[in-house]
Amino acid sequence: MTLSNFLTDLDLNMEALLKILDYSSDEIFVLNKDKKIIYVNDACKKHYGLNKEDVIGKASMELADKGYWYPSIFPDVLERKEPITIKQTTILGAELLTSVVPILNDQKEVELIVTTARELQSYKMLKVNENDSKNSKEAEDPFGSSIITNNEKVKNVLKFAKKVAAANSTILILGESGTGKSLLAQYIHENGNRRTGPFLTINCAAIPAELMESELFGYTPGSFTNANRSGKKGILECANGGTVFLDEIGDMPLPLQAKILQVIQEKKFIPIGGNKEKSVDIRIIAATNKDLNKMVKSKMFREDLYYRLNVVDINMPPLRERQEDIVPLIYNFLYKFNRNHEMNKLISKDCLECLTHYLWPGNIRQLENLIEKLVIVSNDVISIDDLPEGIYYQGLAQIENTTPATLNEAVELAKKEMIRKSYKVNKSSRRVAKDLQISQTYAARLIREYCQDWSED
Repeated sequence: MTLSNFLTDLDLNMEALLKILDYSSDEIFVLNKDKKIIYVNDACKKHYGLNKEDVIGKASMELADKGYWYPSIFPDVLERKEPITIKQTTILGAELLTSVVPILNDQKEVELIVTTARELQSYKMLKVNENDSKNSKEAEDPFGSSIITNNEKVKNVLKFAKKVAAANSTILILGESGTGKSLLAQYIHENGNRRTGPFLTINCAAIPAELMESELFGYTPGSFTNANRSGKKGILECANGGTVFLDEIGDMPLPLQAKILQVIQEKKFIPIGGNKEKSVDIRIIAATNKDLNKMVKSKMFREDLYYRLNVVDINMPPLRERQEDIVPLIYNFLYKFNRNHEMNKLISKDCLECLTHYLWPGNIRQLENLIEKLVIVSNDVISIDDLPEGIYYQGLAQIENTTPATLNEAVELAKKEMIRKSYKVNKSSRRVAKDLQISQTYAARLIREYCQDWSED
């Protein structure tokens, strides 16, 4: 029996078959002989943070070169023309066992390449054949401090940051708390000519004023009571040849602002208790979530320091303006905390949708903290019912305010919300049927479709 006849007997067409493949927890890629991707299922979204339309038609090496997975497997397959299995790490932190099977034509040439990838359960290391050792090599962190984004604003920020990284100008990074300013500072350092030097951070909001000066400038022996007998090097001296990141610069005390200004202008400073200047070769990157311009007007921040810091300014967009980045970030944190806590939690589609529409006043840091909590306290599948009430209700409210493009979308959205809300309260297909005045059979089917935690009652 041919596949076509088999599908006909099951009343399946190609569209239905592709929909079934999308429900596979394994990732499925199909490449043509030109190494272009001609099919991929929905698993690519949780592994790489990409939609299918972002992948189909692309050359596999183009995505590999951008760091979406490591190491690349396709060159070896084309050379050896036989199945290969290796361990890969994705840009979001997923660890995959990837199998590639080349399909050959009558001339023994590669016609198609079929790839399947499965997440390594509980992140256990798998043994590989010694013959495949070169394919299974791992980098400790192949992606470094990569910034995960599909957002055009952030992509433009990264392009600009890479451009200014080549110079030694002071940079001021602006943005709300939790938007990833420190990660951007590290990105600039790693793309500049000081990348081989140290990158040291001091959080001006987290260190008491009386300690901040010694942390930055260090001190000489016997400078004050309880001082280290041999003295101490400060961050500025330790970062010589590299970058100093002054996080939350708006919270730096005014007396210290004058000393930092001298460092920026002259690349010199005097340690506490010392009488000799020390020279340093450092780049200063500062960041703040405050309006320094207003602080200057109210005499809470030095005007001369503000202009010295603001040679180049970069603004990090808040997460609410990066909706297409929320799902990739969720999976990145899910992989991270599954690994940290030795768990293997999944997340439901409804939960993802709700989190995508939430406005995230605490930005990426709030999202990261929430995912860690959910990994710890949830059952095997993180469901929408596991969310804090504030996030749950605001997320649903944002979904309801989304204008459907068609009548069918509007009907589908209304049906989904009614079932979800009713089931959240009633927890029974019988009671949902009574509440919505539909048959229990129909209620049960809709609950199965829209509510991940449904079970027979």
